[in-house]
Amino acid sequence: MDRRSFADWEIISSTIDFHDLSFIVEGKADYFINGKKFSVEAGDMLYVPSGSVREAHTFAEAPMHSFAFNFFWEGADNHVHLPFASVTKNRMTKEILDDIREFSHIWMGTQPFYRMKARAIFQLIVYRLLNIAHHQETPLLDPRIHKVMTYMMDHYAEDVTIKDLAEWIGLNSVYLGKLFKQNTGSTCKEFLNKVRVNNAEMILSAGGFNVSEVAEHCGYHDVAYFSNVFKSMKGYPPSAALK
Repeated sequence: MDRRSFADWEIISSTIDFHDLSFIVEGKADYFINGKKFSVEAGDMLYVPSGSVREAHTFAEAPMHSFAFNFFWEGADNHVHLPFASVTKNRMTKEILDDIREFSHIWMGTQPFYRMKARAIFQLIVYRLLNIAHHQETPLLDPRIHKVMTYMMDHYAEDVTIKDLAEWIGLNSVYLGKLFKQNTGSTCKEFLNKVRVNNAEMILSAGGFNVSEVAEHCGYHDVAYFSNVFKSMKGYPPSAALK
């Protein structure tokens, strides 16, 4: 909703069963989330997760204008909280503001497929926010390691060795192994197995291929070894993922 508050606007204290993600455009307001006071102003992002007790009021001299998304996660995941603080300063980027405006136009226009389009735009907003939060919480990835990871994800079905990767990126294989571990927390082999097993799980669950065919497709020439790696990562054998 495009919330343009009157001078006496307020939200009466109540427990919400939805998530409130609001972007403050102008003015200011005080929110009380589970009894704790949070002040918001232009440029801030507010997040109130489902299950919280929420209360709010604006100020007569500076009524709040905000874009507020009240939403549910589908299925049984509505209790899952986004990894955002209650109030985040200076989060109203140009890209997010453009996305919000596009969402509003789609929602108000109610053209065919408008709900599907609006949902996609909202998910893009959340994706942008998660990306920002992730980059703030984790150190920047070495660009050489990013290139190696991308290569493995593109060529996971082929015979990929750390020697080949080192020659391709122009590094010593021992140094590449150490650098990869420092940046990702896993070895090249562990990461490659994760990529292969995740793809194998998707293919198996889609149907149309047996375990041997999927193993070969994902770069494993030994079905028994593939089954062991799959089970150690997923906790169940690949046959259990078959549709």
